[in-house]
Amino acid sequence: MLVDIKIGIINSPREIAFETAQTADQVEKAVSDALEAKSTHLSMQDDKGRRFIVPVSSLAYVEVGAEEARRIGFVA
Repeated sequence: MLVDIKIGIINSPREIAFETAQTADQVEKAVSDALEAKSTHLSMQDDKGRRFIVPVSSLAYVEVGAEEARRIGFVA
């Protein structure tokens, strides 16, 4: 299962978008934990092994998509 993640950054017109193998609940918990602990950064990893490190003070929003199975084949 893959989950689409979009992270909005304050004062930036672009967002960070990637897919992760974490569940939607795991992503929500990671964001909540970083905010509650007043962490300096939020670290997440995508399904290809890339790591994204975002300063918590710069988070505008985190959008968590629905969990979907990996798509296989062609789209018509």
